[in-house]
Amino acid sequence: MATLSRNKNSKIIGGVCSGLARYLGWDTTLVRIVFLVLLFGFGTGLLAYIILWIVMPAK
Repeated sequence: MATLSRNKNSKIIGGVCSGLARYLGWDTTLVRIVFLVLLFGFGTGLLAYIILWIVMPAK
């Protein structure tokens, strides 16, 4: 199993979504869609992304 870390090679902004996708074994596009739904639907996606960007180590 992969460790939870940001993916520096497959990133668009900070590599958080690609790192989460690798850790969960999901498609990166699906994770990005989930963050967009959280951003526009509930307003928590941006806050969650920033927190994960700070907390997750880059690899």
